[in-house]
Order: sequence, then structure tokens, then C-alpha cells
Amino acid sequence: MSHSASRFSGRALAVAIALALLAGCGKPADPVGAAAEADRQAGAAAPGIAETKAIAEEAFIYGLPIVMNYAVMNEFVIDRNSPQYKGPFNTIVNESRVFTWEDTAVVTPNSDTPYSMLWLDLRAEPMVISVPAVPKERYYSVQLIDGNTYNYGYIGSRATGHEAGDYLVAGPGWSGETPAGIRQVFNSTTPFGLTVFRTQLFDAADMPNVVKVQAGYQVRPLSAYLNQPAPPAAPAIEFVPATTAGIKDKFFAYLDAALEFVPVTPEDEALRARLATIGIGPGAPFELGDLSVEHKAEVLLAMKQGDGQVDAFLASGLKDVNGWKVGSLFGDRNFYKGDWLLRAAAAKGGIFGNDAVEAVYPMARVDSTGETLDGSRHDYTLTFPAGQLPPVNAFWSVTMYDGKTQLLIRNPINRYLINSPMLPAMKANADGSLTLHIRKDSPGKDLEANWLPAPDGPIYLVMRLYWPKTEAPSVLPAGSGAWSRPAVTRAK
Repeated sequence: MSHSASRFSGRALAVAIALALLAGCGKPADPVGAAAEADRQAGAAAPGIAETKAIAEEAFIYGLPIVMNYAVMNEFVIDRNSPQYKGPFNTIVNESRVFTWEDTAVVTPNSDTPYSMLWLDLRAEPMVISVPAVPKERYYSVQLIDGNTYNYGYIGSRATGHEAGDYLVAGPGWSGETPAGIRQVFNSTTPFGLTVFRTQLFDAADMPNVVKVQAGYQVRPLSAYLNQPAPPAAPAIEFVPATTAGIKDKFFAYLDAALEFVPVTPEDEALRARLATIGIGPGAPFELGDLSVEHKAEVLLAMKQGDGQVDAFLASGLKDVNGWKVGSLFGDRNFYKGDWLLRAAAAKGGIFGNDAVEAVYPMARVDSTGETLDGSRHDYTLTFPAGQLPPVNAFWSVTMYDGKTQLLIRNPINRYLINSPMLPAMKANADGSLTLHIRKDSPGKDLEANWLPAPDGPIYLVMRLYWPKTEAPSVLPAGSGAWSRPAVTRAK
């Protein structure tokens, strides 16, 4: 889409606002109808009902990761009354614990590593992230994620090594020179973005050592790093409130709000222009309840069908290896190349996941016979043959989630996963193989170290293979590597 077309959309929006003011009656104009009338006033063809539905479906697929990210940002750093609130922008908040069933803001949360969270506001100036020297035996990573949910950079064991270092993170449009002492510059496509620090925890007694590493993580404005005067502060923003629980009912209102902070790029320019033709975009509040009956029916159907496309991709767009869905879902801007369905599937499968070179995530919802995993109907086992544990440079885990919510489940032993640091306490089989017992009730004291508690209902299992090895047998390329994941089987 050309720049002249973008200006045209701006004129259309101005006309839409004027029409809304003229409409009176105390109720906002139908966003779709207002946008259509604006197009007619501007001499453009307005989308009909069928085209409105098609564009709304595109909007859902394109917008799902952006909306999910915006809702999490609200809960983590904006709404101080949110039970998920972590702290303000540009502040590292260290968690001296792992996530549990009480953490509900992010689906499929990692419970392997204590998190440190940092939500960057890059509007006024770049920020400098500093990391300490970390012992080589302890894996850590710093994942940079922008408002498009692109992973635009990594710091850590795999990416930059274990040495201490300073790294600069800049927002859209920054073109300054790299200061002395900065090891690398990372560029975000959006002014706001999440940074996730993961620090390996070996066992409960190791937490004080993790806390020491976390204390070495720092963030400061570039001006402070250079001992220079700070630039003027960025203006305060009245963010549209959003919650993860409200995404379904307020999806397009959240999308409008989020797009205010997601600059148009060449990959999405034409799509963003199409969204504007039905009233979706920054500065154009879109409320589903304001739609005509006809438009509302079509938009709701579009959301359902868009969500169906995402589910279908997760079910069939990944390679099936012994009942585990495996593939590469996460990456940077160049990885996605405008494939919005792939990006939406990544977000729904587990937003804020790592690039495959950092971690691979095999996911299972079915057993070896293809039947849905269900803790209310069966007990299961997962057996790794002798010498065939996941081939990783760091560590691996198998995490249990509720099959409906994709959240961690409450259980009597407060165990949400089994991972490789737990191996010394586990019981191997006579032939050297290792069996995990996946069931809602204990398999007995002698096997409890191998027990992964399951819900009394549908099961969703996720392996996490951190820093996978590249030499054979490897899990890379994700989905076609030589290492084969064992199937989940019904217990005999």
C-alpha cells in the first residue's frame, strides 16, 4: 500500500469521526458502517457484508498475538490492581520462585526457571541491559520480544556466552551510533516490549544462587549509561484497560488500542489499510456491541473461523512425531515474513516462546493410539529408552497443563514438571530406561519421584528442550531431527 493510500485512510477516519458526531442519540456509530460511509464520502468502494467478514477474519489472525501481548502488558506493568502485576516499565522484577497454578496471565507458563521480567518503554531513548558473568554450568537466557511478538534478539549462554556485558536496546527510528562498551545493539519494531530473563534452577536449595545471578541483571537509560543529561520524558499514556480474560469479548477494542503502539511495516501495510476499511485501527474505537445485527453476526463468525484456522494449524501444520506436535513456531521478523497464521498459532500454542535454536517445544494432546489424553479416564507412562534422553546442551523438561486452559494444575505434591536436574532422585528401570508416570493419583511412594501429576480431565503436555544440540541425534531442525520423542502410552 502506498503512502498516499495511508493518507487516504486518514481522511476516511476523519469523515467517520464527523459522522459519529452528527449521529447523536448518545450512542457511537456502528464502526463498520461509519468506516463504510467514510469510504463512500471519500469516493472509495466500501466493503460489503461478505468482505467485512473476510477482513474481520484476517484481523483476528493478524491481531491475536498483538492483542494477547497487549493484555499481558496491561496486567504485568499497567494495572497496579491486577493480581499479575509485576512492576513499572523499565524496571527488572526478579521472581525468586518458579511459576505455579496461581500464575494465570500467560498460557503454558514455564515452571523450569525463575523468571526476571522487564517491560521496556523505548520512546524517550534506548535502554542498556547489563548481565553479570554466569557460571558455565548454569544456563541463562535473555529473550527480547516486541509488541509484534517477534523475538528480535537474545543474550545468554547460547547467544553471547557466559561473560558479563552491556547491550543496547533501541526502539523504532533510533539511528544513533553504538557507544563504546556496548557489545551488541538490538532494534525493536515497537516502542514497548517484553524482556524475559530465564535463570536455571537446579533444585530448591539452589534458589539463593539464582537470586545472586538475578541481582546482577541491570537496566538503565542510555543517557545514564553515558553519564549524560536525560532527554525529555515521553508523554504519559492513558492505556485502554485490557485483561487476558477479556480478550474473547473485547478482541477488536483491544486490537484498536494495541495498534496505536505497533507501527505499520512493509509486511502489514496493505493489511492494515484493509482493516481500516471496516473501522479497525488506532484512533478508531471498535466496540462489538455498537455493530448492527448483521455486521455483528458476520464479525463473530469471522472470529470463530479465524480461531478455527489457528487451531487447525496447530493440529496439522506441525509435524506429528509419535503423537507429539513438533515444529518451529517462534522467531524474529524475518522468520515470519508476514505469515500471520504461523504467528497466531505460536501465540495460542504458548505466547512468548523461544526460537528453535534456543528451545524446542514438542506438544502432546494424544496418546500412542491417537486418543485424547485424559487423566479422568486413563493413567499413562512416558518411557525414554536407555541412552536416549533428550539431546540438549542445557536441560530438558516435561510440563503438565490443564488441557482446557493450558495453565499449570494444582496438585498434592506441588509438582508441575519433571526435568533433567531431577534425574538423580528418580528411579530407572532395570534396562536403564526411564519411565515417567502421568496420572492424577500417586503411583505409590516407591515411584513418586517419577510421578507427573495430571488433571482429572484433558491433558496438555509440553516438552522443553533448552539449547538443543546440533550434532546427531538432534531435535533440530525442529520436526525433522534424528532424535525421536517416545510416545505417551496408556499404563498397563
